[in-house]
Amino acid sequence: MPNHCKIITDTYEIKDNLKNYDFNKCLDFIEYHGKLLYGQAFKVCEEDKHTIFKLIIYMIKDEETALKQQINLSKGILLSGPIGCGKTSLMHLIKPFSTSDYKIKTCREISFEFAKNGYEAINNFTQKQNFQSKLTGYCFDDLGTEQQIKHFGNDCNVMAEILISRYEQFVENKSVTHITTNLSATEIEKVYGNRLRSRMRSMFNLITFPPKSKDKR
Repeated sequence: MPNHCKIITDTYEIKDNLKNYDFNKCLDFIEYHGKLLYGQAFKVCEEDKHTIFKLIIYMIKDEETALKQQINLSKGILLSGPIGCGKTSLMHLIKPFSTSDYKIKTCREISFEFAKNGYEAINNFTQKQNFQSKLTGYCFDDLGTEQQIKHFGNDCNVMAEILISRYEQFVENKSVTHITTNLSATEIEKVYGNRLRSRMRSMFNLITFPPKSKDKR
């Protein structure tokens, strides 16, 4: 049986106190854990490797390569691609590479929590705890699948409110947010408005799957 990269330390060697990652080993790590989590049919497709490369460079904070790839390491990630291309699974699988932790929460879950608990649900994602200098890191999964939910008759574009509040914290203390979506930039502006779209340009690095990326479900 082949020797797979089962733990994150298998993907790099330390030289001069620096971690030197091997991209092929990173792919092997992702595929190995993808099969464990999502079944033996999971595999890293050739057409997706450049997208994964950019994500790994961001997560390990490789400043030199990030500059070449036009990735701003102080911003978050907006991962865009067709339905079923593997955005959510990939954000789970690359977490071990990240130098800063983040939680993954679907936008639909958040909208349902708002319907149940009102604006208290929004506060969970927009306010720091007393011991925090920054907001908790989040990846908001599947932006656009939530609907405008009413709480006692109050209309609220929940994700727009959360993202605008997190933008203010991004400006103030570099709190980082990630997003996955299958919406285009034009569709995001139509659903959430030009004000938020403008702020999102400042908050996120846009990383996209190829338009013809296979449906992996």
